[in-house]
Formats: sequence, C-alpha cells, structure tokens
Amino acid sequence: MAKKKRLLIISQTFVPDPASVGQHVADVAMELARRGHDVRVYTSGRGYEDPSVKYPRRENLHGVDVRRLPLASFGKRSIPIRIVGLISFSTQVICRMLFTRRLGGIFFSTSPPLVGVVARIGKVLRGVPIAYWAMDLNPDQLIAMGKIRKQSLRARLLERINRGILKASALIVPLDRFMAARIQQRGDFQAKMLVMPPWPHEENLQPVDQATNPFRIKHALLGKFVIMYSGNHSPANPLATLLQAARRFEADDRVRFLFVGGGHGKKEVEAAIAAHALKNVISLPYQPLADLKWSLSAADVHVVAMGDNMVGVIHPCKVYGAMAVGRPVLYLGPRPSHIADLLEKHTFGWHVAHGDVDGAEQTLREIMQTPTEELQRMGTEAQEVLGRELSQKILCGRLVDRLEAVFGLK
Repeated sequence: MAKKKRLLIISQTFVPDPASVGQHVADVAMELARRGHDVRVYTSGRGYEDPSVKYPRRENLHGVDVRRLPLASFGKRSIPIRIVGLISFSTQVICRMLFTRRLGGIFFSTSPPLVGVVARIGKVLRGVPIAYWAMDLNPDQLIAMGKIRKQSLRARLLERINRGILKASALIVPLDRFMAARIQQRGDFQAKMLVMPPWPHEENLQPVDQATNPFRIKHALLGKFVIMYSGNHSPANPLATLLQAARRFEADDRVRFLFVGGGHGKKEVEAAIAAHALKNVISLPYQPLADLKWSLSAADVHVVAMGDNMVGVIHPCKVYGAMAVGRPVLYLGPRPSHIADLLEKHTFGWHVAHGDVDGAEQTLREIMQTPTEELQRMGTEAQEVLGRELSQKILCGRLVDRLEAVFGLK
C-alpha cells in the first residue's frame, strides 16, 4: 500500500507564538492532520516578536510534525535584522525541502515575506503544487507605507517576484474582495482564487462577565468604560486620531483607553502617554493566546483601525476577535473597505475617518452614553454574524477542502 503524501507548511511563526499568521496556519495544519493527512511544518525556533523566547526544536502538535529551525528569526527590531532572519530561515527550508520524503504539496503564507520564492523553488525542483494564503500584499504595503517608491528598482523587482509567485500557485487565498481585486490586476487568477477572511480563535474567545473578569480586576478596570485596541501596532493601522481623542477624556475618570499588543506603532502610544502624562491610557504587551478571552472581554468597545491607503493591502483581522467576545466595534479608517462592508450590512459598530478628532470625540461620547442593553444587543448581533458566516469551523473547513482538492488528496 502506497504511503500518504506529505504536505509541507512553511511559516516563520507557529503556535505557541502569539503572532496571528502562525496561529491561523496552525489551525489549517491541525485540521489537515485531523483529517488523516501527513503534515510537516518548518518554522522558527524563536519568537517572532521576541527572539529571546525559545521553543522546542521538534514536537508533535495534534498530529502535526513541527520542525523548528535554529537561527531562523532575530526579531523585528530593524529591516536588516529581519532580512538576515529571512535569508537564514529560507536557506534552511530549501535544504530540508529538497530531501523531504513523499512531498505532495507546499502551503505558505506571508511569514516571512517572499517565502513564496522558497515554495516556488519547491514546485520547480520537486514538481509539486503550491498554495498561497495572501495575508497581506507586497510591494503594495511597502509602497503604501512610504518605505519604497512605486517606480523604484526595488519595487519593480518585488512586483516581478510577486507576480511569479501568483502565477506558480495552484491556489491563491486573498482575505477580501479588495485584496482579490488587487491580485486580479496582476493577471487573470480568478479561477484559482478562494476569497475568504481569516477566522477568530473561538476556542479561546468565549465572552467573560466583566464583574468577575480577572483582567479587569488586575488592571483596575472595574467600573470603568474600556475602549480597547488589541493587536499589532503598525503604521498600517494608524492610531493618532484615537490617541488625540483620548486626551480629551483626561478629566473623565470613568473611561480607560487600552492599547494591547506590540509592533513598531507601540512607540507612538507609549510616547503619547509619557509626553502628556495620560493616566487614562494604558499600554500592555501581547497577551498569551490562552488569556485572550480575558483581555478581549475586558473591553466595552473594540477599536479596529486601518490606514486610508491600506484597503486591499492588509486585512483588519482584529474585528473578528471583538465579534467573538460579543463586543461592538469602532472602525477607524476609510470606506469602502471590508470593515465598512460589515458595518453597512449589520448594526454592531460605528465609523470615524482618520484625522477627524472632533468626530472621534463625539462618537466616543455617544458610545459611552449608549444604554448597556443596546451595547449588549450589538455584541450579540456581532456574535451571530460570526457564527453564521465567519466561524473557524466554516472558514477553516472551506480552506482545507480546497487544499485537499489542489493537492490531490480527495
């Protein structure tokens, strides 16, 4: 009897690391393993945000063979450091990939950037299909953030590489219709696209009663109205308008603004706290995945931010965590966009444009004056939408179905 094909997943981050990409890739890997497939993951032996964190070199997680590579991540302190980590990780993966037995397919996302080049090498040298989960788009993101110029040699080179990855992939998974449209501008890839958002990790995101929530108790939030931004702090998710609005509530002891997570944009939050001695603004690091239900449930309202030029470049996944714990959202960003689509179709949030500090203040005061029963209704609606359309069971199952078809496993 022929042995099963081995599916290879390449991701610089993987659970228990808290980075979102690694958590979602892990969900796919574990669902494939649950369905009886042979799944191997090549990932980094150190933390994605914090390289001082070390993980076991090798372990089996729910049937997934996880191989963690040394010197494969040095943190995100600077672009040169990230490039060194990318090169080291990619080189090690290529060497192992060439000798992986019974290789039947390669699945990859965007951690690290350009990991699709490694997958494409695998396609050419091993003759196997590859599948691409586009969590963000480059060089689009670098251009939008002003890191490179659109007509620069670097941008043109990255664009050519990206088009090659898209062309080589048997399956492309953009996160929303705006991202799909950007991909379509690069070629007619409609037939091999599966457009779907990522999902919340519902097993860790049950709503928690605020009166007994240990996160609220620990951070002295009992009796406070909590407005929370939780996740990656990045120039792609600008928070300047929210921070300026928060200053207008300095004298109101009823409200607290929490910024939970990490990233380059965290410096802006901490600088604002220090410069203005803001006692109503609290900055906290990423919370462990197992504790997310406590931290996310501690909010009365969650803020979801996206830069004006980031529509179709990134996808604001933070909204799903808020929906999972039954909280309404304040969307800070442009329209049309994926979040604007959700809020126009359903009634569980508010919208404010970047730069409209007066509008942000007015909306926040309106939110604080909204009866508790109405906030609860909005949160319940968000949960119901998630359960009907956006749950992990539905979306992860849909993605794994397509991977099975692409890799010839059905």
